[in-house]
Amino acid sequence: MRAICIDDEELILNMTVSMCEQLSQIDEVKGFTDITEALKWMEHHPIDIAFLDIDMPEMSGIALAALIKQKYAGASIIFITGFSEYALDAFKLHASGYLMKPISKDRLEEEVKYAITQSANTGILATSHIEVRTFGEFDVYVDGKAITFRRARAKELLAYLVDRQGGSVTRADAFHILWEDATYDRTMQKQMDVIIRSLRDTLKEYGISDIVRVERGNMMIVPELIDCDLYRFLNGDVEVINRYRGEYMNSYSWASITEGYITNSLLNRSFD
Repeated sequence: MRAICIDDEELILNMTVSMCEQLSQIDEVKGFTDITEALKWMEHHPIDIAFLDIDMPEMSGIALAALIKQKYAGASIIFITGFSEYALDAFKLHASGYLMKPISKDRLEEEVKYAITQSANTGILATSHIEVRTFGEFDVYVDGKAITFRRARAKELLAYLVDRQGGSVTRADAFHILWEDATYDRTMQKQMDVIIRSLRDTLKEYGISDIVRVERGNMMIVPELIDCDLYRFLNGDVEVINRYRGEYMNSYSWASITEGYITNSLLNRSFD
């Protein structure tokens, strides 16, 4: 778990960072007194949890939390402040915790454990460094940078595995998705092998080969290793639900089934 601490009071910041470094749940922690520097760092370093002061000169912690949530929707926010009157605004942002200064290591650890439990309940890692976007076009990002696929069908194969949400897909099934009405003969089987190999080479190149599992000839995505807007939508993430604009994997005709399901889910919500 990667954490960031932001507080304009350097002494308190150093104490918070020091306590975070002692927690087994946190693998990496970075501290900032300057919000601009913190935002620049987060451009290339996805975070799982943010410890924020609220009363800061550059920007309030509440506004900063909103920015963090826009970039990393699953990030847990824990406010560390000397002002209790901000609690209501904090929890409107779905903050995981609200600690009053001075804090102790025990209280900090309690809030971290609670944040981890919340993330686990969604079935998705809070901020995997692998982001998969399905609303609109299909794209995959690693640490904020888009993956380039050598073959369009290799990208489509990955899109289909994401759409199946961890369900196993045979080579024959994948073939008929990629080539629709073509015959799955020996020649086309070889073509399918080329596509699978191309996908696996691309994932390996970006260091994310473990997101696709192959067992007994079947392929499947590993949902727990990716941060996907579709999965967040299905788990009831309000922020993601509000971002949906009626478009899902636009380039692929087979995606219309899931798109219809998403649309019906929204209609049902509107009548509840």
